Amino acid sequence: MEKFVRKQSCPDDTETTTPSKKLKPEEIEGKEEAVDAEEDDFSDPIPWQKIESEGLDCDYALLFTKHEADHLFQKLEKEVVYSTEEAKVQVFGKVYGIPRKQATYGDTGLIYTYSGVPRLACQWTPTLKYIRDSVTKVTGHTFNFVLINYEDGHDHIGEHRDDERELDPLSPIASVSLGAVRDFVFRHRDARGKQSSRRIEPVKLVLAHGSLLLMNSPTNTFWYHSLPVRKKVLLPRINLTFRRIMSTGK
Repeated sequence: MEKFVRKQSCPDDTETTTPSKKLKPEEIEGKEEAVDAEEDDFSDPIPWQKIESEGLDCDYALLFTKHEADHLFQKLEKEVVYSTEEAKVQVFGKVYGIPRKQATYGDTGLIYTYSGVPRLACQWTPTLKYIRDSVTKVTGHTFNFVLINYEDGHDHIGEHRDDERELDPLSPIASVSLGAVRDFVFRHRDARGKQSSRRIEPVKLVLAHGSLLLMNSPTNTFWYHSLPVRKKVLLPRINLTFRRIMSTGK
């Protein structure tokens, strides 16, 4: 059977968009160059909160100030092109519609199979490169792909694990949240459903505007995560999950 690869309507790949000077003194282009120069000089300038349980290892911090997070949200609203087709998810062989908008960006030619659907990455926009490099600066990890979800309070993400075989098992997944504050729930694989074999309490977090959640190994082996429906949340949220995809034949 021929393998279908979903490709969203990407903007032209010349990456000519120039970030607004409104970010001054935190200009995107200037910081981007600084991050490139400092990648080998890893620093840890932000306070981290450690989140641990059996098989769960996460780090949480506020990466951007409210002023900068507001501006980055506005820039992404203009730059990111979301899929024009309804996103779908495959669960136990059945395909369901996803109640949110999605986009994929990354290094040229990368394909990531998410929920059973292969997705081809558009080229990085200036703002996405800036956010990616900011994450690299504070974590010491590099990323070559990002999955973007645009949500409001009616949208949700069901329980799942980011454990696709394309993912580098040694690299964490870095989740950046911009916009509405949402709660986020981890549930151990042995404590799901009525027939669960163990009693392990779920781990619940609140993901703030401008925050970074780092999901380290082996978290996605043992824990599912979800974003519950919150109909009282009226404001939108942009979630960016940065990943490292292993080479697929380059």
